[in-house]
Amino acid sequence: MKSTIPWLIAAVTGCVMIGAYFIPYTQSWRDEAAIWFEILAAIAFVLGGVNLFTQHLQKIAARRAGWGYSAITLITFVTTLAVGVLKIGVQSENPNLPWSGHYQFEGGAMWWLFEYAYNPLQATVFAMLAFYVASAAFRAFRAKNTEATLLLVTAFIILLSQTYAGTWLTAWVPDDYPAATFPGMKAIILGVFNTAGQRAIMIGIALGVAATSLKVLLGVDRSYLGSDGD
Repeated sequence: MKSTIPWLIAAVTGCVMIGAYFIPYTQSWRDEAAIWFEILAAIAFVLGGVNLFTQHLQKIAARRAGWGYSAITLITFVTTLAVGVLKIGVQSENPNLPWSGHYQFEGGAMWWLFEYAYNPLQATVFAMLAFYVASAAFRAFRAKNTEATLLLVTAFIILLSQTYAGTWLTAWVPDDYPAATFPGMKAIILGVFNTAGQRAIMIGIALGVAATSLKVLLGVDRSYLGSDGD
């Protein structure tokens, strides 16, 4: 029963969502299911926060490797939660409703955290990722075989077309042959080959999603239930 009942709920809900796209009478059912989804998502956020707090607290208590990072995570979590729930620094839009102001009110504590803490940290992480991408590209673009050589040439054309050097090097090419220039070749690569590849990948993803959804609806795949669903 511990695995059958959750599977029935998932199967019935999935069938309702699918049928709502084809049967006009059941469109209101989809809206009702969406409301229940938001309620369950809110509960999941609470459970996720409790689980995060418990796991990191146990790590700090046991002084396991990296417990300092867990302490920073908990302090940040509690601070952000308190600032958001209490709406510190938020000005109310209605004097009779002191809690009516938006939690991301400009000038408030939550806005300050996002503007001067979260955004700079996010920019720093993405800046560091650029070096990892460059390192991975250097290893991937080695002309070891025909496929790697094509990838290297294509990447060179795309990168060079983004710079002034690409336009300068092809300035001698007549305007009647735009495809011979780096910008023209870039347009062909992105508009033809890249688009075709993206569509093939999207079709594959759609087929995979349909197959996985069918397995979930039929109860073949119950991995989302955890170890009890095996």
